[in-house]
Amino acid sequence: MRRRLMVAALLLGTSGLLAGCDQLKKVAGGKDVVVKETEFPERVLWGDTHLHTANSVDAFGFGVRLGPEEALRFARGEEVTSTTGLKAKLPRPLDFLVVTDHAEGLGATKALYDAPRLLIRDETMLRWYDMMHEGPAGSQRAMAEILDARGRNALPKAMLNQDGTAERTKSVWNSNIDTVERYNEPGKFTAFFGFEYTLMQGGNNLHRNIIFRDGPDRVRTVVPLDPTYKTTTDEIWNYMEAYEKATGGRVLAIPHNSNLSNGLMFELTQPGGGPMTAAYAKRRAQHEPVVEITQIKGDSEAHPFLSPNDEFAGFGVAGWELNNLLGNQPKVPSMFAGEYVREALKRGLLLEQQMGVNPYKFGLIGSTDSHTALSTADENQFFGKHTGNEPNPARVMQEQNLGTRKGRFGWHYLASGYAAVWAKANTRASIFDAMERREVYGSTGPRMTVRFFGGWDFKDADLKGDWVRAGYRRGVPMGGELSAGKKGAPSFIVSALKDPIGANLDRVQIVKGWVTKAGKLQEKVFDVVWSDPDKRKPTGGKVPAVGDTVNVATASYTNSIGAPTLAKVWTDPEFDPSVRAFYYVRVLEIPTPSWPAFDAVRYKLKLPPEVRVKQQERAYTSPIWYTPTKA
Repeated sequence: MRRRLMVAALLLGTSGLLAGCDQLKKVAGGKDVVVKETEFPERVLWGDTHLHTANSVDAFGFGVRLGPEEALRFARGEEVTSTTGLKAKLPRPLDFLVVTDHAEGLGATKALYDAPRLLIRDETMLRWYDMMHEGPAGSQRAMAEILDARGRNALPKAMLNQDGTAERTKSVWNSNIDTVERYNEPGKFTAFFGFEYTLMQGGNNLHRNIIFRDGPDRVRTVVPLDPTYKTTTDEIWNYMEAYEKATGGRVLAIPHNSNLSNGLMFELTQPGGGPMTAAYAKRRAQHEPVVEITQIKGDSEAHPFLSPNDEFAGFGVAGWELNNLLGNQPKVPSMFAGEYVREALKRGLLLEQQMGVNPYKFGLIGSTDSHTALSTADENQFFGKHTGNEPNPARVMQEQNLGTRKGRFGWHYLASGYAAVWAKANTRASIFDAMERREVYGSTGPRMTVRFFGGWDFKDADLKGDWVRAGYRRGVPMGGELSAGKKGAPSFIVSALKDPIGANLDRVQIVKGWVTKAGKLQEKVFDVVWSDPDKRKPTGGKVPAVGDTVNVATASYTNSIGAPTLAKVWTDPEFDPSVRAFYYVRVLEIPTPSWPAFDAVRYKLKLPPEVRVKQQERAYTSPIWYTPTKA
């Protein structure tokens, strides 16, 4: 009985958290709705903060014809028909969605497509118009050319003409607001207002997703900021500050695809060179509390070049380590340190040691970046980057470059990216607030339930009681900061539950990063709890592999290995109270088939050996930071 109670507590991840509720009052469908906030977050909410529809200039060009309404219906669990005519339905609905169409050229390719041909005077635009009307293949070629021209700053002047752009942007934005508001159901499903600020320097990715906490009255006072003529992130921060000052609302930015920035996303210097200033670092940390660590265009946690002792580093880097976003500038290893999140967290400690402010003290989430209007990170339901990559026999080995350069193929893309949020209620305010306090984590797809608390006096016995309450009362959750000046070493409660319809767990790891007083960046990965510990004794400091039940011929696996739950109270055995450090959790599943394996079965394909047909999916929590009293 005691064991059953223990498992139940782990599965629920909470107990007795309904006391002391706050109330929020929202309006949905013309009716007042009261949504109670729990004392502590008691249920993790799953969502996608990064989705494109036919209103995005590239998504429409690549062929998608589904708009925000279809995107919201799909995310809520309804069946929709994809652009290529396939029935699509999530096995489980999401709890929230942010449609983040590109501000740049919002609705532009659709407007070009719908324009009377006789009115198009520019020869290049007329050629693209004709290519788009040839059909899906022609439209995709046209879009590749447009992106390539964008990367070379060679778009036709007529396409950059501001006349009429403002009116079109305002019209599309207002229509989006009406649709999103109609689908926002406080307590049941949250629909946010947002857009993507696609800042790009010569094809180097500096993109941010912008998410508003507020309702339509405030958000309608602004329009998305077009980054076409912007060169630094200062411009979007100016926009955010002006919005908050004028409306009293709140807005945050989420950087993504740091892995395609060619080293520019997490620099040690000021953008453009020179020592980073404390003012810049403070402003960045204030506006960007969360970073997207995994998505369809690769995973940005860690690279083997930076973390050679981490045998699980390098997930989803194949194809993305060759060059920048548009493939027009090659990448060299010295750029990796400015691209990968673990290294950014370490750089943040160093910068804080030097100037007193950490610009990279962010939480971690995943999201899809799908351009099909379909938010899915499930391997057996992968709809591709854009409509040209929806399920078909050729997509695994097709060249799939965003511009016209070469180097990436279909199998390099990941079915990855969900955001997990420990919010006190399913409302815009509660989810946004959880993101701001970084009580979030990212998953490559499986909906694992992960808790992570840091404190100074946690013991094994805590896991036998109300450990969630203990975690909040005597410590801090993921995203928090440990107070200094305590005796001994910090201890951590970590609990992971498998996805209820997914694979068992291999292990739970805690990744520690720190900076020495001499300014040397360090990291270490600790295996803190794993399945079958009696059989899997560590050798040379490493836990043996969990095994492999994947049957590639049938794209299947069995849960005959691994464990459904793993939990542990762990104390840092190498703690030095005099140095700055962070700790985050990485949870690994047992090996499972990847989407190319499902395609191989569906279309009877024989794939070359380099194609990734199985993998260990994972989740990354936001870190917990430690700062010494006198650092």
